[in-house]
Amino acid sequence: MLDMLPEQEQNLACEMLKRIVLAWDPDFTKVTAEEAKQLEEAEQSGFISEDNIDWDNLSQYAQQGKL
Repeated sequence: MLDMLPEQEQNLACEMLKRIVLAWDPDFTKVTAEEAKQLEEAEQSGFISEDNIDWDNLSQYAQQGKL
């Protein structure tokens, strides 16, 4: 739909969208209700933080049956 507009109006529409997004979430950290639900479900399903993984020794997890 945006492509149907003249180039000058396309640029205006893009600028407006950028301003709306930045006004709503200037540091891009907010999540929608659906994203919050998905994050909560992931955390409740045995989610493991990558900080808790020894990336240099992944073979230990295979031996423990965790991979």
